[in-house]
Amino acid sequence: MIDTTGPTLELTDEHIMLRDAVREFARREIVPIAAEFDETGEFPLDTIRKMGAMGLMGIEMPEDYGGAGMDTIAYVLAVTEIAKADASHSTVMSVNNSLVNYALLRFGTEEQKQRFLVPVASGEKIGAYSLTEPMSGSDAATMRSRAVLNDAGTHYIINGRKSWVTSGPVADIVLLFTMTEPEKGHHGITAFLVEADQPGFIRGKKEPKLGIRASATSELVFEDYACPVEHVLGEPGMGFKIAMTVLDAGRIGIAAQAVGIAEAAYEASVTYAREREAFGQPIGAFQMTQAKIADMKTRLEAARLLTLNAALAKMRSKQTGARYTTEASMAKLFASETAMFIAHQAVQIHGGMGYSKEMPVERYFRDAKITEIYEGTSEIQRLVIARNELGLR
Repeated sequence: MIDTTGPTLELTDEHIMLRDAVREFARREIVPIAAEFDETGEFPLDTIRKMGAMGLMGIEMPEDYGGAGMDTIAYVLAVTEIAKADASHSTVMSVNNSLVNYALLRFGTEEQKQRFLVPVASGEKIGAYSLTEPMSGSDAATMRSRAVLNDAGTHYIINGRKSWVTSGPVADIVLLFTMTEPEKGHHGITAFLVEADQPGFIRGKKEPKLGIRASATSELVFEDYACPVEHVLGEPGMGFKIAMTVLDAGRIGIAAQAVGIAEAAYEASVTYAREREAFGQPIGAFQMTQAKIADMKTRLEAARLLTLNAALAKMRSKQTGARYTTEASMAKLFASETAMFIAHQAVQIHGGMGYSKEMPVERYFRDAKITEIYEGTSEIQRLVIARNELGLR
């Protein structure tokens, strides 16, 4: 687990200052609007811009590239606080940081970093990550979208339909994965940096989601979209490697999001158990309620520590080059299932009020579910963990 020879789990003064500043921002700016934006499904652009001004859209990115220049623990703390206020805001934040920014920093050329990373990390532009297709989810090798190099060798012509693209309706820059050599399976996938203001880029139908409704998810359609060869990320055929490497980082973000949702549901339950009375005493005085609170608290803290452990593993990887796939998958698996467990118990503790939109716990319940699905389902996480432990690839 925690390697004491590398970065440690002790929070620095800088970490604490960031956490407290984000917590105050979330309480002031996000909590009052969260229910309304969940109801309407409108994208919260104003608060996302404010988050960008605070440096929250590029926390781990170097300051030279528009970021805040902080570490992964800082990122986890910030995502948790934003998610505790509203999961939708944290979803946009996580995609921007973990998937788009990290991919550009890790695999981008200097020209690509200046053109794409700087505006995304600074919050000037919004990034999106597009791997999934209507008939291709966990099995990326079956994707049907295609990119074909033109006769002049200057552009790839992209055609196809992508689905479940977070921030798709509003994104300025999309990290797109599509087939360039279908006969090679997942070795024939290439990553492209796509600009949304170009001909052939079409925003498709917006998804009517159960939860994280304000995070704006849609299909993207490409019709003869001409992407310059200079906008290939990495090398042709490297797309699957890039996608999987980036998802390791992304899963830490989703784990942090799940911890935030779980923490919000837990705190609401403790408050309600103290205040709600039945049979002449607070419901928290009953042992069945106490058992729920004990299980919720224990799982919450375990999820938090697994997530911070994954953050430490990612930080160590910068020094050692070691992968942190197992740590990220364990954190994502346990934290997401913990969020769902705690949100479910929160609804139960609140009784009828837990089923009402007058209380936020029903939103926590709806939001928690997606953390078990996106960026690798719980089933995929278990496969990843087991295969790594057994030495299977």
